[in-house]
Amino acid sequence: MTGTVIRTLSASDTHLFDAHPDPLGAREGHRRTTFRPDWKRVALRGGEVVARGAWWGGPEDAEPVNINWFDVAEGHEEAGAELLRSAPWQVELEINLPGDWRERAEPRSAAEARFSAARAAGYELLVERFLYRWTPECGLPERPGRLRFEAEPDDGVFFEALRSIHSATLDAHALQAIAEGGLDRAAQEELDFFHWCPSPREWWQTARTPDGELAGIHVPAHNPSGPTIGFIGVLPGHRGRGYAYDLLAECTRTLVEHGAESITGATDRTNHPMAANFTRAGFPVVSERVNFRPPGRTA
Repeated sequence: MTGTVIRTLSASDTHLFDAHPDPLGAREGHRRTTFRPDWKRVALRGGEVVARGAWWGGPEDAEPVNINWFDVAEGHEEAGAELLRSAPWQVELEINLPGDWRERAEPRSAAEARFSAARAAGYELLVERFLYRWTPECGLPERPGRLRFEAEPDDGVFFEALRSIHSATLDAHALQAIAEGGLDRAAQEELDFFHWCPSPREWWQTARTPDGELAGIHVPAHNPSGPTIGFIGVLPGHRGRGYAYDLLAECTRTLVEHGAESITGATDRTNHPMAANFTRAGFPVVSERVNFRPPGRTA
């Protein structure tokens, strides 16, 4: 775009990233997030920062796994699009928003500017999600006691369980993986994420009925920002009994038993059963996230 200068930052000029308004409160939402200076980029016009993006990954990742901070000044959507188009990494874009962004004019306008820039860069909407945060003030969810939980060292058991769970899923990311590579791809992506998390493998658990049938799995995890509900899944043959709540309660309590003082979680806005389970377990919605797939990903 004529008149637009795109800069990748370094430790010496990372202050430029902060030279931009923050109408969506992203700075507060990312206070636990560590960004590498050279994975931050800004778009300048007339020396003024009009768009910025922070690409993010784990401490051991050679390349970013997503963009989870992206801002655009209204009227400069094309500069934001150029910031995304010219990046050396084409990865998923996450736009974090206040829970009431639809009801308030300023955050709604700021969100729409980001959406417009993303679409102009070839990104397509993937899913809108609720983000949750549990703290001790929320109270611990009761264990219903209907399932038997145990550690399972065999990744193959989890892989087969994930294939079954994703054979009838509402999760947009799983559906995208299935469209690109079938159930094996979806199951492997989940396993890869579990292993990527810097939390012990021994925390992964299966859930069995009193007669020994595998009913589901749950993965209490830590991502680089802290404790999180890594995965909750009920096998199709055991749905309709409310077991997802049992898994969520066990996952929450396991993390607390391992020292968690706050726990994050997320689910797609359209996954109404899981959203209801988070509410029942005492997880308040603290914000929302809109995910865009990069150009070339399967719809």
